[in-house]
Amino acid sequence: MEPLSPAAVEAFTRLRRDIHRHPELAFDEHRTSALVAEKLASWGYAVTTGLGGTGVVGQLRRGGSAQSMGLRADMDALPITEATGAAWSSCHHGVMHACGHDGHTAMLLAAAQHLAQHGTFDGTLNLIFQPAEEGGGGALKMIEDGLFDRFPCDAIFAMHNMPGIEQGQLVFRSGPTMASSDYATVTLHGVGGHGAMPHKATDVVVAAASLVMALQTIVSRNVDPLQPAVVTVGAIHAGQANNVIPATAKLEISLRALDPQVRRDMEQRIKTLVALQAESFGVRAHIEWRPGYAVLVNDATQTARALAVAQRHFPAQQVNPSGPMLTGSEDFAFMLERVPGCYLFIGNGAGEQMGACMVHNPGYDFNDHILPIGAAYWTALVQDLLRPL
Repeated sequence: MEPLSPAAVEAFTRLRRDIHRHPELAFDEHRTSALVAEKLASWGYAVTTGLGGTGVVGQLRRGGSAQSMGLRADMDALPITEATGAAWSSCHHGVMHACGHDGHTAMLLAAAQHLAQHGTFDGTLNLIFQPAEEGGGGALKMIEDGLFDRFPCDAIFAMHNMPGIEQGQLVFRSGPTMASSDYATVTLHGVGGHGAMPHKATDVVVAAASLVMALQTIVSRNVDPLQPAVVTVGAIHAGQANNVIPATAKLEISLRALDPQVRRDMEQRIKTLVALQAESFGVRAHIEWRPGYAVLVNDATQTARALAVAQRHFPAQQVNPSGPMLTGSEDFAFMLERVPGCYLFIGNGAGEQMGACMVHNPGYDFNDHILPIGAAYWTALVQDLLRPL
């Protein structure tokens, strides 16, 4: 494994902080996309822009082998006001890189430069810089724009930093790894009235309260106890006065599952439960169902290959071969539905270490100490998996 030079580490740390200072939301990553494209082109990659809106693909061919692989990094930021106090804090109020996508982009660019200048491999390397991971489904947009038709990959890989894991530790898991995400808005319609005369109204507030409690039985009584699942009612909107029974109530629901069948079963159970609960209280229910991301499933063979690379090049204590399942969601799942691959984690820091603040937090920042580790892993993965035949 060839580590980055001190000069390269310094340069890509500056680049990461520059991206952090100029965050861009989903499908608006124009500055970041242009920066990525310019860097890749300067290192000799064939660059394609505009996939999925602002996505970029850099392709590098070596030798004559038909082998191919893809590495993906996400580029978008979040609508959060930064509170890190860092010198490189966001210059756009209300927008910040609170999930580390600035670091993911910088790590992959660092590996891209090293592979272009010093890499020895035989085959085609596709570097995929994706927009709109944070709820926008940018992976699906790139696929719909012909990503894998234009840039076929035998395998594909992605890496995400994770606070709470020791700095630089590489974590792998085969099979279901991150949850699906679905969302529902339930609107209950009743008859409003005076709070002193509830018998002349059909009370949607009481119906909503009962529905919230009934929804809790889905995971506890309809899902296998050995299957992780989450049903969360994150918001209830109804009424404005203490003596007025409102005519409508709205509930916002979030669902997570780590098994595709559990995901389907929860959808059906919620729709049935909402309809029957509404009927029992004499109100009408309307459900707006919004499918989100799929269950992220790591391919067993490609995960074993990715793990073997880490075990070959890093100390044993720096590699975790069996990380836990997570109930967060990730749209790399859509890429894994089409190409076998692996989504791994790199520790952003734990305890007193820098970078221990959880993602999606105003105080979060990517830990620059892990940038060269992630870049070194990407470099080793490419050279080991695209070995000359």
